Amino acid sequence: MNFALSKNPVNLALRFILELLALYSIGYWGWNAGEGVIIYFLAFGTPFLAAFLWGRFRTKEDFVSDKKAPTPIPGNVRLIIEIAVFGFAVWGLFNSGAVTMAWIFLITTLLHYILSNDYVLWLLRN
Repeated sequence: MNFALSKNPVNLALRFILELLALYSIGYWGWNAGEGVIIYFLAFGTPFLAAFLWGRFRTKEDFVSDKKAPTPIPGNVRLIIEIAVFGFAVWGLFNSGAVTMAWIFLITTLLHYILSNDYVLWLLRN
């Protein structure tokens, strides 16, 4: 596993920020999508579920951490989870009317994955 650019500290910091913003965006969508008591489930439960999936299901050889994956999964499944979380965050921003933020988040996320193409290719192979 050689992730020269993927493990660059600046790229890792960008990835961490994108992950936090994805969770925030999902919560923002939930807050705007619900009414009454359901608003709390959507605003807090949905980001919690996304964070749980993100942290629980990792590849056997996680590229960021040396820790053992709680539930090891194939790389292509991990990539699907990442695309689902980031995609839901972008959709949530669009759906909530934060169109400019949605475009910025989408473009930044795509740029990150382009810079991390070695990581993406590794996920697809494993």
